[in-house]
Amino acid sequence: MILYMIITLATIAVAFTVSRQTVNNICVTRRQLLNNISLAAIFAVLTAACVLRTGVGNDYVNYIQNAHEINVGGVTVTEPGYNLFVKILYTLCGSENYLWLFGIIGCATIYLYLKAIYDSSESFAMSFLLFMTLGIYFRSFNTVRYYFVLAITLYSLRYVVKKEYLKFILLIVFAAFFHKSVLVVIPLYYICNRKWNRYFYGIIGVGTAAAYLLRDYIMQLALKLYPSYENTIYLTEGVGLSESILSIGRCILILIMALLCYETIRDDKANTLYFNMNILAIALYIGGSFIPLISRFGYYLITAQIILIPGILAKLDGKKKKYMTIAVVVFAVLYFAYFLKVAYEPGISVLPYKSWLFDHVEWNNVEENLMYNNR
Repeated sequence: MILYMIITLATIAVAFTVSRQTVNNICVTRRQLLNNISLAAIFAVLTAACVLRTGVGNDYVNYIQNAHEINVGGVTVTEPGYNLFVKILYTLCGSENYLWLFGIIGCATIYLYLKAIYDSSESFAMSFLLFMTLGIYFRSFNTVRYYFVLAITLYSLRYVVKKEYLKFILLIVFAAFFHKSVLVVIPLYYICNRKWNRYFYGIIGVGTAAAYLLRDYIMQLALKLYPSYENTIYLTEGVGLSESILSIGRCILILIMALLCYETIRDDKANTLYFNMNILAIALYIGGSFIPLISRFGYYLITAQIILIPGILAKLDGKKKKYMTIAVVVFAVLYFAYFLKVAYEPGISVLPYKSWLFDHVEWNNVEENLMYNNR
């Protein structure tokens, strides 16, 4: 826990030295040089913690086993792009070197998040603060394929805002070769990028209620898309409104903030997109509460909150900006404290932190048990 706090505080402090500006194509300015040094320092710290970890995350062992099955030609449910990546990597390594697997995907994920924040946020420092305190970075130690494509979707929003839909779709199709659930963002982001009127809000409300009432039919469709979930505990555990209450509460608080500062939303294309995504997330969490792992779809909508909040604050001034900024920082600190408290729980398991630099002997025993159980 102390390590995570140090990483968070140190990288946030560096993030406040980063300032967005127009790129000078003729020469590198002093400001650009400082930005590059700061971004490189943040990237180095985050990737070090990611690459040096071992056994951190509730599915770490499952990913080792899955990669082994891919390498030996076994039956897996993972997507062809990820399977090809594993095959090529293990062939180049000459062995099933899963540390390289986690390391490379982790580096790519962190780079995409930083790139998306730097290019799209009105305040890199505030977005990065939220990225860390909302636990997005540390949660990326889990479900590495999913968080890789989640980073891609955050980056792809730049094309949605500009309505460059061909680039957006091509990027999402590429991501689908690593996690097919990402295809859902194509219609969702398109809908959110349109101007909504009061009738459309009514449609969302009716649709939310209808989705819940037709949950049996929707579940049949979901199981056709994800047959691996059939007859598993996922259909009985981890479902219901109680499982999403934290995400719903977060979305509602941000909705209240946005409504109090609606002048920052009304005529801003990017903020309107992120605002609509937040509303749609509330509808999804409530109307789809019966769907196993609904958070997988919800995160595609709520991750943009780290761009929306700085976008709102940047257009405020005076006491309103001051008080709103204080409220956001207080919320972020409290949320991070809660995240650290639950980070030990089975559903997250990103604590305690272990590194192959210090726990190599212990982890070797885990690997031996894994291989023995799969004989």
